[in-house]
Amino acid sequence: MRYFLVAILSLGIVCVGMAQDESESRDNTPKYSNEFMNIGVSARSFGMGFTAVSFVDDVTAGYWNPAGLNNLGSDHQMALMHSSYFGGLANYDYAAFATSVDEKSKIAFSVIRFAVDDIPDTRFLVDVNGSINYDNIQFFSSADYGFLVSYARELPVWGGLDVGGNLKVIHRTVGSFSKAWGFGFDVGAQKEINQWKLGLVARDILGTFNAWSHNAAEVEEIYALTGNDVPVNSVEVTLPRLIIGGSREFDISQHFGAMASIDLDMTFDGERNTLVHSSVISLDPKAGVEFDYKRIGFLRFGVNQFQQIKDFDGTTSWTYQPNLGVGVSIKELTIDYALTDIGDLAPGLFSHVFSIKVDFNVEE
Repeated sequence: MRYFLVAILSLGIVCVGMAQDESESRDNTPKYSNEFMNIGVSARSFGMGFTAVSFVDDVTAGYWNPAGLNNLGSDHQMALMHSSYFGGLANYDYAAFATSVDEKSKIAFSVIRFAVDDIPDTRFLVDVNGSINYDNIQFFSSADYGFLVSYARELPVWGGLDVGGNLKVIHRTVGSFSKAWGFGFDVGAQKEINQWKLGLVARDILGTFNAWSHNAAEVEEIYALTGNDVPVNSVEVTLPRLIIGGSREFDISQHFGAMASIDLDMTFDGERNTLVHSSVISLDPKAGVEFDYKRIGFLRFGVNQFQQIKDFDGTTSWTYQPNLGVGVSIKELTIDYALTDIGDLAPGLFSHVFSIKVDFNVEE
């Protein structure tokens, strides 16, 4: 365990150094860059406060921690998820497939789409005669796509260490006005020590670069009338993010069990509104617990997103997001549901999250 903690500390120092280099040398490293890639996948993880990096062992590991693919319980596995945000204005969809390469390695493919569809384009609402013509309204989408190719392998070190990595491609579009292509890498590791499961993920380890191109001709006239700057082609960099986690399972009785987990999300792109924050690093803790009956029925609770909010009278108070989840697993089919922000205690609206997972050729 000592060596694993040393590895975590070393990787954290590397991430801090890279983030400082990027922020000092570029003005194109905004906070929350490619933030749609940090929403999460799987209603199970949502219900457990968005924790997963230490215990994830299915196809969704391609997103949370690619090293977890090594514990895939079947030859092939598929997962789908859908959730809506902002009263249904934005839709978030996820699909993934994982398969075995050999006894010690796995591969997975994941697709994420976060989009606001059917946005009205009213530039031509008033025709050349000065009349309003609703037939001239066109519609477009603002959509973000993430494509991940994940590979995991067990290494014969420290009694067996699961490691993995992601190659990810980012594509973002705003109708015909703007688009961006980007790429980046993630690395992760998992290790079980004395009944504790430990996980580590470094996202955007080398920085994820988005190259934006704008069709300025389409918006130049409107932007000039409204006093806005016409956008220019640019490169946007997503700085590294480090997540460490730990979890442990407990036997309550012959048929009932439980698992507790905690993740610590560390960002290096400037001061964020998190529980612990500074100009160099921000720390965002998350925790969850899962109860199960014969590994068939599941009940989950979680808490995350600790933030300090300024009230109308000028005072500040702390808020957090509590989550609730349930699940059922029958043979090769698993269905999970999560309700985020129960009780409306966080600034964001609550969301219903549904996910489904199917196993093929289950290993005995």
